[in-house]
Amino acid sequence: MLEQVVVLGAGESGLGAALLAQKKGGNVFVSDAGSIRADRADILRAAGIPFEQGGHSEERILAAQLIIKSPGIPDTAPLIQKASAAGIPIWDEIELAARYSSAKVIGITGSNGKTTTTALLYHLLKTAGYAVGLGGNIGQSWAMQLAQGQDDEYMVLELSSFQLDRCYELAPELMILTNVSPDHLDRYGYEMDNYLASKLRLIQNKTAEQPFIYPKEDPYIPAGLKRYYQGPTANCLAQDWPELNAKELWVEDWAFVQDQLPLVGRHNLMNMKMALQAVKCLGMSQEMAQKGLDSFENHPHRLEKVMVLGGVQYINDSKATNVEAVYYALEAMQAPTVWIVGGVDKGNDYSSLFPFIGQPVKAIVCLGVDNRPIRAAFAAKTDYIVEAASMAEAIKLASLYAQAGDNILLSPACASFDLFKNYIDRGDQFKAILEEQRQLLEKGHNMEMNLTLNRNKK
Repeated sequence: MLEQVVVLGAGESGLGAALLAQKKGGNVFVSDAGSIRADRADILRAAGIPFEQGGHSEERILAAQLIIKSPGIPDTAPLIQKASAAGIPIWDEIELAARYSSAKVIGITGSNGKTTTTALLYHLLKTAGYAVGLGGNIGQSWAMQLAQGQDDEYMVLELSSFQLDRCYELAPELMILTNVSPDHLDRYGYEMDNYLASKLRLIQNKTAEQPFIYPKEDPYIPAGLKRYYQGPTANCLAQDWPELNAKELWVEDWAFVQDQLPLVGRHNLMNMKMALQAVKCLGMSQEMAQKGLDSFENHPHRLEKVMVLGGVQYINDSKATNVEAVYYALEAMQAPTVWIVGGVDKGNDYSSLFPFIGQPVKAIVCLGVDNRPIRAAFAAKTDYIVEAASMAEAIKLASLYAQAGDNILLSPACASFDLFKNYIDRGDQFKAILEEQRQLLEKGHNMEMNLTLNRNKK
């Protein structure tokens, strides 16, 4: 029975957690150190849930019997450390929802590919007629769905390491770990082992019957399993890497024509393979899986082919905020490519990208406030490296190096916060500028046609 519950943070997960905790009998108080969005504040008022913003009432918070915190609040925050020292349980919204749901959970995490894999798996199940919901780090929060009375038979959850850090009894029926690569290390004391252990919390409650799907050749996962996982090894389904230019993608005895699949790149072949392995485990037929593949469209900002202008293909991969994601993007390029890279460098080691310089990468455009780390990494590898201080300038410079048949790829390898609100804003600006250019070209083409027609009439 919930009693005195404090929710820290009134974002998507916090709002849902507050409403669900109240629905389950909790006396709920919401505290946000920043400002609460007006529509969310109105929802809290309508529900009769007291809240504060612009700071925390420490005494009131430390009197709670349960704290549900936003995943964005690190464990090193002084208030969290005080609450931990006082022995107050601290959960993520996912943990709260898991304790009040009867759904069969499919949990997906990873440094890269988790959104694509989650979206595809959800789409495959939905297309096949499963009663399935979508939540976690994507879409509406799970807790909000439960608060509104929706509890599907299956729930597909995209889970970040930050969410998993405060999950204890979450026990998915099926688990996927897409990959592990250095990311968010500032949150984990710059220790890769800490980050790896966080990702493996996904399987902390695995039973012998529950499938766990992961890439066999990942550089971290096999060692991490030996180090941090003591549970049953049955149904640990390690997946071999698909061949990039093979005719078919094989999933056990299922075969899919590779050049007819909805996603490109070797990493996406693995994402599709893991999602297909998951639905196979759940009893779906290959025919229904193929139907889902045929109708799937990926989320934006992930190797998104935006348009062709002047014979040049523009590709938006703004979500590629670490080196490994860019590696797979460059590996997928089948034509000469002008690469737009940069942002807030997270101490990146770019050496794994060096083999791509020259082929397919013919030129590099650095987009950011401080491009020194990128220039230092690649200056000796190419003579064609320039700097841009805005998206419009980056596209203009990239177009000078590109010719018909080439790609211009936005794949930053860095966070976006120096020039943009987030990776979505960065990708949206890329697309908006290209759309403006397309309209100008179309307008110019129409004007030229009109002038030609007028001349011919005379």
